[in-house]
Amino acid sequence: MISHLSKINRFTLAIGVALAFCAVGTARAEDGEYGVLMKTLANPFWGAMAQGVADGAKEAGVKYFQQAAESDQAAEPQLNLCNTMLERKPVAMITAAINSTNLLPCLKSAQDAGIKIVDLDNNLDQAVLDKEGVKVTFHIGSDNIAAGAQGAEYLASKLGKDAKGPVLVIEGLSGNITGEKRAKGFADKLKELAPGLEIVASLPGDWDRGKAASIATDTLTAHPDLVAIFCANDGMALGAVESVYAAGKGEQVTIIGVDGNSDAVKSIKEGRLNASVAQLPYLVGKQAVENVKKALAGDKVEDSIAVPTLVLTKDVIDAGKEPMLQYVK
Repeated sequence: MISHLSKINRFTLAIGVALAFCAVGTARAEDGEYGVLMKTLANPFWGAMAQGVADGAKEAGVKYFQQAAESDQAAEPQLNLCNTMLERKPVAMITAAINSTNLLPCLKSAQDAGIKIVDLDNNLDQAVLDKEGVKVTFHIGSDNIAAGAQGAEYLASKLGKDAKGPVLVIEGLSGNITGEKRAKGFADKLKELAPGLEIVASLPGDWDRGKAASIATDTLTAHPDLVAIFCANDGMALGAVESVYAAGKGEQVTIIGVDGNSDAVKSIKEGRLNASVAQLPYLVGKQAVENVKKALAGDKVEDSIAVPTLVLTKDVIDAGKEPMLQYVK
C-alpha cells in the first residue's frame, strides 16, 4: 500500500508543481476561488499536502489556485508570491508561511481586504499575530510539541527508560516556530522519560539534508558513543542516516525524523531510518479546504485544528493494520 501511495505522491507532486507555475499570473480569481500558498513543492511533504488540497477541493466543489516558493528558505520570494496572490482577490488565503514574520505585511493587507486567512501547518506564532493585529480564521496542522514528544517516547521505548548516552537534536530553520516546537517537545519528554539520555547538542539544520549530514558527522566525531539523533524533519533525518552509515554506526545510532514523507517511508522499509513521526500532511491539506468552506458559509470552525500524528516504524508499515496509514502519502 505504501509503495502505491508513493507513486501517487510523485504524480501529485508533478501536478502540484505545474499548478504552482500556472498560477503566477495576476488576473482576478474566479468568484469564490481560494488561494493556496505552500512553502515549496520540492519536498514530498508539501507534495502530499498539495494532493490533500486538490482532493479536498474536488470533494467540496470549490476552485483554487496554488503558488509555492522555490525552497522552504526563500522567505522574501514567498512574500512576493503572497502579494501576487492578493492581487487576484481570492475569498480565502490558505498560507504555509516559511517563518512567523515573512508574510505579515501580505496577511495584514489580506485581512484589510476582508479575505479569510488560514495558517496552514501551524507556521504562524499567535503571539506575533496578536502583536501585529492579524487575525487568522483558524490554524491547522499537527501539534508539533506532541510530535516531538512522540519521537522521545519511541526512543525511550526502544532503548529503555534506564538507557544512557549522548543524543543529538537537529532543529529546523532558526526562528521557525514549527521546528522549535518539535525540538522542545522531544527534549522535554526525553528528560521526563529517560533522563540518562543526554542531549549534547541541539543545532539548526535549516531543513537542509546536506547540512544535517554535516552536523551528524561532526557530532559523531565529538561523541563517538552517540546513541540517537532526532531531526525536526525527514529530509534532515535522511541526511543524518547517510552520515551514520558512512561512519559504520548504523546499528549503534537510532535516528528519528518528523513528517512521514515518501522518502522516509522507503528508508524505514529498507531498515535504515528507524522511525518518523508522520504528520499526515495529506489530511492537513484536505481538512484545511473543508474547514475554509465551512467558515465561508458562516459555520463555526475551531480556532486551532489539530490533525493526528503517527509514529511510523518498519513494524507498523509491514503490519499494515494501522487505519491512519491510508493517509500516509
